[in-house]
Parts: sequence; C-alpha cells; structure tokens
Amino acid sequence: MEEERLNNVVWALQWFQGLFMRVDALPGVIVTDRDLSLMNAMKTIFLDATNLLCRFHIDKNVKAKCKTLVAQKNPWDYMMEAWGSLVDCPCESSFDEYLKIFEMACSLWPMFVDYVCQTWVILHKERFVKAWTNKVMLLGNTITNRY
Repeated sequence: MEEERLNNVVWALQWFQGLFMRVDALPGVIVTDRDLSLMNAMKTIFLDATNLLCRFHIDKNVKAKCKTLVAQKNPWDYMMEAWGSLVDCPCESSFDEYLKIFEMACSLWPMFVDYVCQTWVILHKERFVKAWTNKVMLLGNTITNRY
C-alpha cells in the first residue's frame, strides 16, 4: 500500500475479509511484520485472530543491527547464538533466565541489547518467542485435528 495509515489498512483488510474469507472460516492466526498500522488494523478486523510476528523478518532486522555494531565474526556468531536461544526459549517460566544469558552474551554491546529489548522483547515477545507461539500453534492444531 502506498500510504500505510491505519484507516487505509483497515479498509484493505475489510475488503480482503469480504472478498476472500467466509465468516465461518476466518483465520485464527495471522503472521505479519511489525508494521504497527497493520497490527492495529488486524485487532479491528480479525477480532479473534492471534497476530504473530514473522521470525524471518525479525531475525533479518536483528542480524542487520548486530552487523552495524559488531565487526568481528566470532562475537557476532556468539551473539546470534544467544539470540537464537532466546527466541527458541521453550517455556515462559525460563524466559527471564534466557534473557539474562542473552544480555550477558551481548554485554559489550549495550546498544544492541537495548535495541533488541526495546524494539522486540519488551513489547512483542508473546508474538514471536516459542514459549508463547507454541501455545497458539498447539491450540490451532488441536482445533484443526478435531474436524
């Protein structure tokens, strides 16, 4: 879309819903990027859908930010391994522990830690960290398998 303002995105999603979706077959999960207009519009149009964030795009952004701050390959690899462990955290109760490990692995680059925490973790962890997304996906499989 040329101008991704909330009212334009709502209009597009309404048309999408009307043209391609049956009321009895609306999606339960929709994966998007972190476009805030799209995320807000989804809350309006697809009331019962869970909005997850695309980990491919998140990883791409996180790696790009890390490359701007870390020139050496070994530290970069170590930080990306810590990032991968964080997003693959298996349960909510251990998330804070994984976050501390990530923060320690990246402690020489506080701007990177701030970027990851402020841009992704604090606001959106429930939308891309496995501990939360697995619950949504397992629920979806349970519903799908019943029919």
